Amino acid sequence: MALSPKKQLQFWGIFTVLSSVVLYALGDVLLPFVLGGAVAYFLDPVADRLEDSGLSRAVATALITVASVLIFVVIALAVLPQLITQAVSLIDTMPQLLRDLQSFVNTRFPSLMQENGVVHSALVAAGEFLQTKGPQLFQGALNSAMSLLNVVMLLVIVPVVAFYLLLDWDRMVAEVDHLLPRDHAPIVRKLAKQIDNTLASFVRGMGTVCLILGTYYAVSLMLVGLQFGLVVGFIAGLVTFIPYLGALIGGTLAIGLALFQFWGDWLSIGLVAAIFAIGQMVEGNVLTPKLVGKSVGLHPVWLLLALTIFGALFGFIGMLVAVPVAAAIGVLARFVSGQYMTSLLYLGTSNQPGSDTGQRATDDKDE
Repeated sequence: MALSPKKQLQFWGIFTVLSSVVLYALGDVLLPFVLGGAVAYFLDPVADRLEDSGLSRAVATALITVASVLIFVVIALAVLPQLITQAVSLIDTMPQLLRDLQSFVNTRFPSLMQENGVVHSALVAAGEFLQTKGPQLFQGALNSAMSLLNVVMLLVIVPVVAFYLLLDWDRMVAEVDHLLPRDHAPIVRKLAKQIDNTLASFVRGMGTVCLILGTYYAVSLMLVGLQFGLVVGFIAGLVTFIPYLGALIGGTLAIGLALFQFWGDWLSIGLVAAIFAIGQMVEGNVLTPKLVGKSVGLHPVWLLLALTIFGALFGFIGMLVAVPVAAAIGVLARFVSGQYMTSLLYLGTSNQPGSDTGQRATDDKDE
């Protein structure tokens, strides 16, 4: 005999609460496994295609692992040292940039830089803060990141977890399907398929878009000669998954730096602005429609809310899982909305076939 809906709701409610408490308690311990799972999920379609070409799952997983390790080593040796160097230089240069900005505004717009004016006070306060706290904040963030993403986790745990999850991905999915409650298995499969489609469209597609745009911005800005082009491109590509925010942050930072570095060389400044304009055109008209699609259903405000809430609750690991959880909640919300629209709670008794209103509607339709 199946459990009553009330009992089932109580059971799954308790299960959800306990799971959330466990995840909150474990916190950063789960970070390498979350990263490994994300890598395996991202690469699973590649493994499936290699299997379709005639390779076994083990051989396909081994080939993907070797290729991924080689790419990571090349990036680590060629890009990361320069990225860190430019980031440190940018932090050290910020106070001088603010002083230059203050001098520029004071020369061009003296009325804004009165001794007790708002602009003057804001620039002075920002300069003092960056000069005293900037290096400490960057060093603290770097130490915190290294405590989370230590060498052992990066070089051992995450690749091992990703390898075994990728190797057994189809088997694990089949096992989870076997454990589904029989009464609810069809609807759970349907929702899981919709969630997977949403995640595949957004996570894999948008991840590719971020990588392409970040590389484009970094290489283009470095070719133009912008001093911190690699850092600006990395930042712009990293936040591209939030529509318009990547171009807004990266473009503002790049053009601001270009104004200081190339003042008077309007061609170089125009090239920097054109780089971001072209990037936005390519993203909006080519990359996002082709790689992400239009049916993802994740609004930028919903993404920001999810990142803020999960980041506050679970820290860095919360920000990693915020997007997939937001996508899953979005699918579930649309399902609940559809169920509500067909329920008595929404339709009421007046719209039922046997009611007077329903009968009159039926008669009018027949006429």
